[in-house]
Amino acid sequence: MDAFVVAFRIPNLVRDLFAEGAMSAAFVPTFTRRLTLAGKADAWRLANNLINALLVITSLLVIFGIVFAPAIVTAYARDFSQVPGKLELTIRLTRVLLPFLVMVAVAAAAMGMLNSLHHYFVPALSPALFNVATIVGAFALVPLMPAVGLPRITAIAIAALAGGLLQVLAQWPSLHREGFRYRASFDWRDPALRQVLMLMGPGTVGLAATQVNLFVNTLLATSQGTGAVSWLSYAFRLMYLPIGLFGVSIATATLPAVSRHVAVGDREGIRRTVAHALAMMLVLNVPATFGLVVLSAPIVRLLFEHGRFVPADTAATAGALRFYAVGLVGYATARIASPVFYALGRSRVPVIVSVSAIALNIVLNLVLVRILGFGGLALGTSIAMMANGAVLLVLLRRHLDGLDERILSMTFLKIVLASCVMAATSFAVSHLFGGVTTGRGLALQGAQVAASISAGLAVLIVAAKMLHIREFEEALSSVTARLK
Repeated sequence: MDAFVVAFRIPNLVRDLFAEGAMSAAFVPTFTRRLTLAGKADAWRLANNLINALLVITSLLVIFGIVFAPAIVTAYARDFSQVPGKLELTIRLTRVLLPFLVMVAVAAAAMGMLNSLHHYFVPALSPALFNVATIVGAFALVPLMPAVGLPRITAIAIAALAGGLLQVLAQWPSLHREGFRYRASFDWRDPALRQVLMLMGPGTVGLAATQVNLFVNTLLATSQGTGAVSWLSYAFRLMYLPIGLFGVSIATATLPAVSRHVAVGDREGIRRTVAHALAMMLVLNVPATFGLVVLSAPIVRLLFEHGRFVPADTAATAGALRFYAVGLVGYATARIASPVFYALGRSRVPVIVSVSAIALNIVLNLVLVRILGFGGLALGTSIAMMANGAVLLVLLRRHLDGLDERILSMTFLKIVLASCVMAATSFAVSHLFGGVTTGRGLALQGAQVAASISAGLAVLIVAAKMLHIREFEEALSSVTARLK
């Protein structure tokens, strides 16, 4: 698993920097402006040009990565050579996984187009198909690998490629219904395409902090012994669930709306949209932070402590998860604030802030890894991301001449208070169950986690109503309406 995490981190880093993060920040505002001011036909021409440009650029990157995989992986995970066969396995998996970049670049472009056209469900669902493909691969392909002379973990790499392809195929019918028709030719002279490509440079740097910090974490963790890379990966994946649900999803819906306001010069609309997005993010991510901190061990035990994943792995992963959770609000704030600067044409701001956050993270990690081991890497990243989000928020407030900060401050204080009560309740219920479920079956462990979360949510809802947290009630009403 260490080998797979490192091998996948390389195309995943390029994907998050280039294909999804920077491309979305550069493309969605430009596409939305073209759609708003010139109509669908011109917008489709821009989209077609961009997809073909992405295919050329990412294919060249993949070829480069496959040819130079030994040098890249050795520079990245040199300490793997201390375990016989580990470095060679990582190189092999890297070569298998690199084409994932091409697929996910096209999927990200499709997601940007659909979001700009107010389609959110299918683009949000498509990444889940990657998970489905991985799960199916684990059951269907892993047993077949020894018969063809390949390590079992190769099946997960093949399944990841299938998942990348599914992300494209899932969105294509919706694009077709909207009128998009792919053409194999493109015009490099399109000024809008040039604008997107020019913005992707600073966009890559501006949205790089999270992914480069993860890259640094993985690099430093390779020297912390077998398991450290995997523990950090499991912990970050759990922490990223609320970011994806309550951070990335809010940012995804916010960017097209902000871009439309920018296109027509509605500054008050920009301010109102951003402030509302931040408030919604706070009322959802602050409780998630408290919940992950107090329930990290039972959650990790329920999800992972099976087979060769032993109690020591649970303790290590839960410790890393607690440190990562501290920075959750910072991560989500940066995901909302950074693309707004690109929509406003202020691309240099997130670039400078991101570079500063990366430098801070490297310094913190080099210090904290000596004190706390691999857990210090998670804590250093969280501190850096909180600083990143805070600075972006302060600068965004200046650019927009305010962000309803009084309302945001009150919302933050209220949700922190409600979350404290929620966390105390969840911890108490989990502790009561703990003596009964420790070392017991999956059903009892599931009951412990379900009861702890349910009790905490019930108390949170009551506390939020008593404190009159309007955004929380709005989010709750939205969920209730969906369920009905």
